[in-house]
Amino acid sequence: MRSQGVKILFAIESGSRAWGFPSPDSDYDDCRFVYIRPVSDHLVLQQPRDVIEFPIEGEMDAGGWDLRKALLLALGGNAVIVEWAKSPIVYEEVAGFRARLLDLLGEIVDPVKVSHHYLGLARSHVAKIGSFSGEVKLKKLFYLIRPLVALDWMDQRSFACLPPMNLGECLDQTDVPAPAAEEIRSLIERKSRTREMGSGPIPTAIARYLEARYGHHAMNLAAPVRDDAHQARRHALATAFYRREAEHLP
Repeated sequence: MRSQGVKILFAIESGSRAWGFPSPDSDYDDCRFVYIRPVSDHLVLQQPRDVIEFPIEGEMDAGGWDLRKALLLALGGNAVIVEWAKSPIVYEEVAGFRARLLDLLGEIVDPVKVSHHYLGLARSHVAKIGSFSGEVKLKKLFYLIRPLVALDWMDQRSFACLPPMNLGECLDQTDVPAPAAEEIRSLIERKSRTREMGSGPIPTAIARYLEARYGHHAMNLAAPVRDDAHQARRHALATAFYRREAEHLP
């Protein structure tokens, strides 16, 4: 990334392997990274883009965010940077950076705002499948299951903390009806050994669970409480963190 004049802080896998539902032919193809620019890059009239994207080459899909963008999204409740920071598959990292970032995120991320992020993910996938009783591409079903299990995990902890990134781990720690939990684990196992799962109806126990829990969260998710003083403190912490990281670039 020297040609871009930036410093990569960490690069990780953010796809199905990191989420705990890989396929046999899953390659490490969803590389995501966070980078930072030197202070001199900010002392210009025209600010550079805060995203770097590369054309897909073979199986590799790579792209990243400026640390400033990542922190601003985190302050708004976007869970993506939290998941990137927790990914178990790491390609590159400045020593200690992810630990420092996770400590900060624990201070500045509002779990209630994150719950709305997960509901938004669920809503978009509900719109794509159209009906809980119709046929779906079964491997795409995970992208609806994951946010709803995460929401239940958070609900059962009064939305006071953030869920695990790994779907199986999240499921193990969540009180999900046994038939649905068994069917979800069966789908994870099937995906782990099947290159193409094809299309089919959503398994009945899963369909009932998804429909019930999506309806519950869509109707009952609490709005974030506005606290200007608390939000100002979070912004100050994020700003100080960003400055420290930029000022200490080699």
